[in-house]
Amino acid sequence: MAKRKTNTKAQSKGSQAVVIFWLAFVIIIISIFMINAPVIQKNFDLFKTRLTAAPGAEEEILEIEEEPPVTVTVEQRPPEPPQVTEPVRTTPQAERPAETTRPQTQPQVQTPAPVQTRERAIYFTNVGNDGQILHSRVTRRVPVSDSPMQDALNVLLAGPSADEVGRGILNLIPQNTRVLSAAIRGSTAYINFSEDFLYNTFGVEGYVAQLRQIVWTVTEFQNVRDVQFLIEGRRFDYLGEGIWIGSPISRQSF
Repeated sequence: MAKRKTNTKAQSKGSQAVVIFWLAFVIIIISIFMINAPVIQKNFDLFKTRLTAAPGAEEEILEIEEEPPVTVTVEQRPPEPPQVTEPVRTTPQAERPAETTRPQTQPQVQTPAPVQTRERAIYFTNVGNDGQILHSRVTRRVPVSDSPMQDALNVLLAGPSADEVGRGILNLIPQNTRVLSAAIRGSTAYINFSEDFLYNTFGVEGYVAQLRQIVWTVTEFQNVRDVQFLIEGRRFDYLGEGIWIGSPISRQSF
């Protein structure tokens, strides 16, 4: 009994192995068929075409199926000629066309209007051969302005030129004297001097000479007859050692 069971088990195992073998064989066949399906389909179509084609057409089909070899033609380009560099030609200076230059417009410089001047008589002092002090008349070109009398006095205070000094012409008005103001009332010129006008180192003759220089210079103006001297805005009676200046002084006072 036990021997029969063993044989049955062996037969059962043998049948199972056969089934597995054929199942694996079928799977392999199906896999091969699926992998080579395009080739099989192509061969089947070719077989079908051969069966239905006319005699002699088989060769044409084979010729169509065989793809002609592709030939690649390489076009050889002829060698390029060597480039020849032409020398750069420079045009001589004489052959170059003349460049047209635009005339440059220069800025207009405004010329200042000439200053108008007028000749004025100025009186200095001259010592004669006998030692006597005299007046000396010179002329100056003085710019025209609204205060011609004060301009003439400023020229007088500036003193004589070097050439005039060489000819013995002197200015005996004390140094550093300034004209503070000058005005005309009626025929009298009221001239206000700085305090330096009070001090003359040449004594009485020096005081007389400084007054005369101013009176003769100012009375050159036609509308002036005499001069009233003021010092720092004040009227003094005497100048120096008893020289009267408390009233207007004219040329006839000397």
